[in-house]
Amino acid sequence: MDLFRRNILCRIVGLIVGGIFIYAGVIKVIDPVAFARDIDNYHMLPWALSVRLAFYLPWLEVFCGLAVVCGLFYRGGLLILNALISIFIVASVIAKVRGLDITCGCFGHASKNWSFSTHLTLDLALLAASVFLWFSERSRSPTSPASGALALQGSHGAEEKL
Repeated sequence: MDLFRRNILCRIVGLIVGGIFIYAGVIKVIDPVAFARDIDNYHMLPWALSVRLAFYLPWLEVFCGLAVVCGLFYRGGLLILNALISIFIVASVIAKVRGLDITCGCFGHASKNWSFSTHLTLDLALLAASVFLWFSERSRSPTSPASGALALQGSHGAEEKL
């Protein structure tokens, strides 16, 4: 895949991943008490910590989603989103193994009737997309040989024009 198409693909995937997290975060910001109940349904944390997380995590999702969409603090946003997705997947699997029937409120009322396998599939797809973005961005960083060669070619052309 040539560089232009790869950049377009990365941009589209970044907009989708960032947009999903912005949407999910805003839904939870609107009703933090319901989100605190959703966290408490996992029976892994005390209620007081669930409430604190319910007020903090949605904003973290929104800001990290904006970082991915806007490209500002891009790698930091991706790193945090990867951690959040991974923690959520582990918590969901543990809850399922413990026999808890948890309806995730991640996407508001639209996701209340989804099955566990649907949630898990979406979460794994988000994780895969986010990991893809992490490694594709890393391959375009200035320290990689390919981008260094491109930078040298670009600067060489500029010198010739002078």
